Amino acid sequence: MTSTRFSTAVLVLLAQLGSGCASTSSNTTPPTAAVSTATAEAVSQLGTASMTAPVTAKNDPTFKVVMEQFADIRMLRYQVPGFEELEPRQKELLYYLYEAALSGRDIIYDQNYKHNLRVRRTLEAVWAANEARRTATTNSDEIDQAEKLVTYAKRVWFSNGIHHHYSTRKFLPEFTPAYFKELIFATDSKLLPLEKGESVTKFLATMTPIIFDPNVAPKRVNQEAGQDLVKTSATNFYEGVSQAEVEAFYKKKIDTKDQTPISYGLNSKLVKDRQNRVTEQVWRVGGMYGAALSKVVFWLQKAAAVADTPEQKAALDQLVAYYQTGDLKKWDDYNIAWVHDTKSRTDVVNGFIEVYGDPLGYRASYESVVSFKDLEATKRIKAIGDEAQWFEDNSPIKPEHRKKNVVGITAKVITVVVESGDAAPSTPIGINLPNATWIRKEHGSKSVNLGNIVDAYGAADAGGMLDEFAFDAAERQRSARYSGLAGKLHTDMHEVIGHASGQINKGVGTPKETLKSYASALEEARADLVALYYLPDAKLAQLGVAPSPDVAKAEYDSYIRNGLMTQLVRLSLGESVEEAHMRNRQMVARWVFEKGKQDNVVERVTRDGKTYFHITDYDKLRGLFGQLLRELQRITSEGDYAAGKALIETYGVKVDPVLHKEVLARYQKLGIAPYAGFIQPRLVPVMVEGKITDVKLEHPSDFTQQMLDYGRQYNLLPNSN
Repeated sequence: MTSTRFSTAVLVLLAQLGSGCASTSSNTTPPTAAVSTATAEAVSQLGTASMTAPVTAKNDPTFKVVMEQFADIRMLRYQVPGFEELEPRQKELLYYLYEAALSGRDIIYDQNYKHNLRVRRTLEAVWAANEARRTATTNSDEIDQAEKLVTYAKRVWFSNGIHHHYSTRKFLPEFTPAYFKELIFATDSKLLPLEKGESVTKFLATMTPIIFDPNVAPKRVNQEAGQDLVKTSATNFYEGVSQAEVEAFYKKKIDTKDQTPISYGLNSKLVKDRQNRVTEQVWRVGGMYGAALSKVVFWLQKAAAVADTPEQKAALDQLVAYYQTGDLKKWDDYNIAWVHDTKSRTDVVNGFIEVYGDPLGYRASYESVVSFKDLEATKRIKAIGDEAQWFEDNSPIKPEHRKKNVVGITAKVITVVVESGDAAPSTPIGINLPNATWIRKEHGSKSVNLGNIVDAYGAADAGGMLDEFAFDAAERQRSARYSGLAGKLHTDMHEVIGHASGQINKGVGTPKETLKSYASALEEARADLVALYYLPDAKLAQLGVAPSPDVAKAEYDSYIRNGLMTQLVRLSLGESVEEAHMRNRQMVARWVFEKGKQDNVVERVTRDGKTYFHITDYDKLRGLFGQLLRELQRITSEGDYAAGKALIETYGVKVDPVLHKEVLARYQKLGIAPYAGFIQPRLVPVMVEGKITDVKLEHPSDFTQQMLDYGRQYNLLPNSN
């Protein structure tokens, strides 16, 4: 999330390594616990079809979700139920938004690392030569090299670059530099991404260390305390500047007394000019990324012409104006207009939004999510959003940190049509925007659950994790029955109530300014804790969304299990935790574990050489969640950097190497890839006399082919930007 407070929280736990828990901000992983069987059953427990209907009733049960697995990744597909019932004009609108989304695809590659576009285009250029070798030979060594190049290319496509999409560490190819050299010289030089006047030999000499040398750009986002986070991060948000220079630059620019500040640095690269002055290169039409943004604007303008409502048209027009000028005040104008567009059936997230890719939390990655509202499923999340003021008034945080008037929360379940940029192939399952604190306070926010994405993860459930890591049969049975609903409720509460709760003390800067590199992890923890604290509350039962106390217990089981143990499968032995959402979950779980030791609230059990964590007192655990929430809100409201840093560094970073080794060994036996992402649907317009009369939705099944097609169709930026 941005270090203002509100993220496109992507909530990894639902489908990742727990049982449908929705507590983090990156659902980039496959369902590895009992999710699928629980979803429809748990929803049916609500006792009223009006609250939410089982999504499986709208989906084609014969639809194939899991398509392939490579490295640590599974590729899935999602259905788009309800698309055919939309009006032709709405389908046309979605088609334009779809094209706008994909037109910005090159941007995320370049943002992640300045050489990513050349790497991707090199792999696409040598693809034909590699396939020819792979299919024309019986030499096992050559086939092995060719297949390793295929795997590497897929990893680059999945991560939008050469750094792991989640850990942000550079991953290396398993094929040899010698094989790579052979492919380069076997490829027509006109296809290679050569710079002007560059020979193939020089090109090869440049690209080889970029791809093969582990010491070149080893980490995209470095969060290790005590280091220069800018100079040690490979992200293309900065060049020629140090962390101290960045902080000094914005200290001069930012007025902490401004009650409606722009999101400084959100849409620019910070560099030094020829006079050695620190300056911003703004991402706008006519500026950096202008070629791609011009196409984005072209399609947004066409979308505005067929908008659902005048409010939607006004928002899209503001977004166009922002891209044309790069003016961050216009970005605020757009967000305000977007928040007030509450009646449109269709919607889009498009922009430079989340700041996880910036070690300092200023600059945002390009992303887009195109969707329409699931009218029936929205009733569950809306019931929660409508009671936002009650949740705020009854929060365990200090009274002075509560909002007196929670305004404008729009909560809904959406059906995704396409995702792009930082939202694909790895995707969020929950969104809460805008990120600017003052806009949320004065104008409100939109909180959404990506319903068909959640259902696809559930349908792809590989099983195994729950059997291996759950403490006992009671825990497994509770999860099997309620984890699907528990995960959805956690997502709802995290997004709708969590990120919208609390307020910063007057005169205190935004978390980006006060909490710095710890802001994202602390904010995600704060939103998680709001959800965890309220899940057992009688209020949810009164609203008709939580039919049993076991819903909260299933989520508590999952959160503790994941935060203390199962999320460690994403780390190599010896690594510490750096990703913001993993830090968040470990910090929360370890803090309550340590603070509850005297009363044995969560006990660590060793049985048959295996470690388990067992909750003995759910009520006391809820009390601990409330205590930590109170402290995190105080830290956020007061901008207490020292206290925030101490929490994360003490509880969220270090890993028990013995437990880590055990978890990795147990997980390896399951044969489950820890991450998942999606092949996107394809929208195809039906043309009559030059006009779109309908739009057909297709479901491609080949990830490689989609990536090659995208590379040709949306190849809009220069190799270097």
